[in-house]
Amino acid sequence: MTEQSTTEPRARRPVARVVGAAVAAVSIAVAAFGSVTSAAAGGDPTRSVTLVAPAAAGGGWDGVARSMQQAQRANGIVNSVQVVNMPGAGGTIALGNVARLAGQTDTLLVGGTGLLAAEIQFGSAVTHDDITPLAVTVEEYDVIVVPADSPYETLDDLVAAWRERPGSVPWTGGGSFDQLVVTDLAVSAGIDPTDTNYIPSDGGGEAIQALLNGTAAAASGGYPDNIDQIESGRLRALALVAAEPVEGIDIPTAVEQGHDVTLTNWRMIAAPGGLDDEQRTQLTDIVLDTVDTPEWADATERYHWTERIITGGDLDAFIDEERGRITGLYEELGR
Repeated sequence: MTEQSTTEPRARRPVARVVGAAVAAVSIAVAAFGSVTSAAAGGDPTRSVTLVAPAAAGGGWDGVARSMQQAQRANGIVNSVQVVNMPGAGGTIALGNVARLAGQTDTLLVGGTGLLAAEIQFGSAVTHDDITPLAVTVEEYDVIVVPADSPYETLDDLVAAWRERPGSVPWTGGGSFDQLVVTDLAVSAGIDPTDTNYIPSDGGGEAIQALLNGTAAAASGGYPDNIDQIESGRLRALALVAAEPVEGIDIPTAVEQGHDVTLTNWRMIAAPGGLDDEQRTQLTDIVLDTVDTPEWADATERYHWTERIITGGDLDAFIDEERGRITGLYEELGR
């Protein structure tokens, strides 16, 4: 399921305390921003690039950044590549700091659905309009899961019980994106999302534990986070959240089961704002050369990503559409 922009054709080349925690987060962001600004000199991006992951090491954005770093180094696409982790406020701290580098071409920001959602959720003063989106590269799917001994054998079973008594079916998920998927499913099923008993978890691992210990009855979570538990028989997969069946994933989609729920966790690479067309094209080519490499292909398989390339005007339209969609879901949640 690869989608390539048709507006810019190109030949592909092979190749403690809350207050204390808040202060600590700001300190980390300031230190990280210092690393970015000291590295960024506005020069040739094929010589040196800083990849900013807007979260701590170990998460999905970090995985994209480090996979891109490895691919660029191994293939000489960029001579010197560093990754800087800049967590905080759902990624909007990194968004704001990268936006300050307007006109510079040697800093790239990893983002995607979660960052766009955080922009909306937190009412960020800096938005995607202040940066230069270059390319969506991959997407990751959520899966609806229940414990293996759950009475819900199918998605219809789960939805029927949820619709009858919304608060009696506790849901969980590993992040804000997962809650948006649950919200989308509720709307599709005619259930008021504000009536849902949703228990936030700090990451996919904690969400799985909530299912296994009985705290939650169902969850929406990333397929990569849940595949091992599904294959081991500890969790039962009821639906894949994708627009159409995905090769290699033997789970029926929600769409196939009558629920128009297709929100995906796409990953995007962006640059600071204030770039001209030539600069945007050069940086887009660097990203596309990177995803053409064997190293990136290995990462795609390892992380269970699905390639989806969107660039140029198609990408601008896509982001506008996703912004409207996510805004609508937050409105359903009363936020």
